[in-house]
Amino acid sequence: MFNLDGKIALVTGAGQNVGAGIARCLARQGATVAVNDYHADRARQVAEEITAAGGSALAVPFDVTDLNAVTAAFAEVAERTGPVDILVNNAGTGGPDRTMEMYQFREMPVDYWRQIIDVNLYGVLNCTKAALDPMVAKGWGRIITISSGAGTVGLDIGVSTYAAAKAGAIGFMRHIAKENARHGITANTVALGLVLRNVKDPELVRKLADPIPVGRLGTPEDAGHLVAYLASEEASWMTGQTIGLNGGTTTS
Repeated sequence: MFNLDGKIALVTGAGQNVGAGIARCLARQGATVAVNDYHADRARQVAEEITAAGGSALAVPFDVTDLNAVTAAFAEVAERTGPVDILVNNAGTGGPDRTMEMYQFREMPVDYWRQIIDVNLYGVLNCTKAALDPMVAKGWGRIITISSGAGTVGLDIGVSTYAAAKAGAIGFMRHIAKENARHGITANTVALGLVLRNVKDPELVRKLADPIPVGRLGTPEDAGHLVAYLASEEASWMTGQTIGLNGGTTTS
């Protein structure tokens, strides 16, 4: 099941956290993984960890908001390994310098808007643009975008602009799915809930996990397992969907 031998995957924002978990999981299923990150050292570290564990990976640092850099990176991957079969749009930010800062909309600095939209929405458009033509030529492809529950429900915690970008990416994936279904390409979105990151305070972890029906935060591996399925041949009839991965926090 979910054998990805011979497939080339590119995961954006894979130098840490959810992206790194996705990259490792795809590599364990047999894919060669191009590990992208804005920070070259983080991309190299994850690629080296995958290789040391017996997988196949290469580091491809670039800025997802720069279409020329994205196009050049996809061409580099194609030259080194073959064209990308599986694109995971994971790179995201909630504020400047790819941090997560929360502001009520009326208090958010206007210059934050562009940075948040550029990474979370234009980054998805840029990478999808670079991936599609080779996928169409091959007659097979998987595009998986990591969005957020904030893009599907209203919240009062100060993430309105981030939510607007994530909701835009969800809508974009639905249309990409329709446009390319007859080319053997699927496009799906994962609306991710709270995931355990670098939180050292066990009491804070408990408070964050308490409202979640399954009683724990998500992990990068949880995301990786779902992405591995969506990337597989077994998921060929799954397209245009937004899947909530959130421990039961929201249901539909």
